[in-house]
Amino acid sequence: MAAVTVTVPPCQKQTDAEDHDAPGDSTLKAVAGIVERQEVKVSVSVLDMSVSLDGYIADPNDFLGGDDGERLHKWADADGGSDEPSGPVQQFQDEWNAAGAVLAGRRTAELMDHWGGDHGGLPIFVPSHRPPGPAARWGYPLVTYVTDGIASAMAQAKAAAGDRDVQVRGAYTAQRALEAGLLDEVQIHQIPVLLGAGRRLFDVLPSLIELDIVRVIDTPEATHIRYRVRR
Repeated sequence: MAAVTVTVPPCQKQTDAEDHDAPGDSTLKAVAGIVERQEVKVSVSVLDMSVSLDGYIADPNDFLGGDDGERLHKWADADGGSDEPSGPVQQFQDEWNAAGAVLAGRRTAELMDHWGGDHGGLPIFVPSHRPPGPAARWGYPLVTYVTDGIASAMAQAKAAAGDRDVQVRGAYTAQRALEAGLLDEVQIHQIPVLLGAGRRLFDVLPSLIELDIVRVIDTPEATHIRYRVRR
């Protein structure tokens, strides 16, 4: 079985996977002269991407590296020699399955054929200034193209998600969400490989953006780091 190291930064409360999916808004309620603090779970937007050590999410031909074109996603196949996913892989699968909506860039959505019309049953929102192609327009009722900007697309995705996460996919869309102050967290799966060229995850950003480390899970296949965007 592969060794797994989980590191929790100081001053961060570590509970289960669901607890740090959403920080929650605090509300106050006075009952019989006693002020009670209540946590209200809100939707959190989370960019979740596999990245090479030199910062690429794909090679120049939009493959993921390696002979089979899947090097950056090999970590998700780790099973520790059994037919079941390893502990970390299962944890991430549970987090993806617990999401309520997906916000994906047009390039990513089209390369994936819009995940067949839904992302594990989740609605997909695609910010784009151009109308969708025929398949997305007529064949995929859970795919919505949003033409009035990233803010509107994120708002619609969070409304659809309710109190669950919005999973964000795609470099350009992630950059625009960061620029607009709409991205809450970043989950990076850092793969021990150098692609040397291709498409970078954070190629163009408007300014310095500070992040707080929420969680680190270290395995031989990848180092998984979750950040919260500092406001």
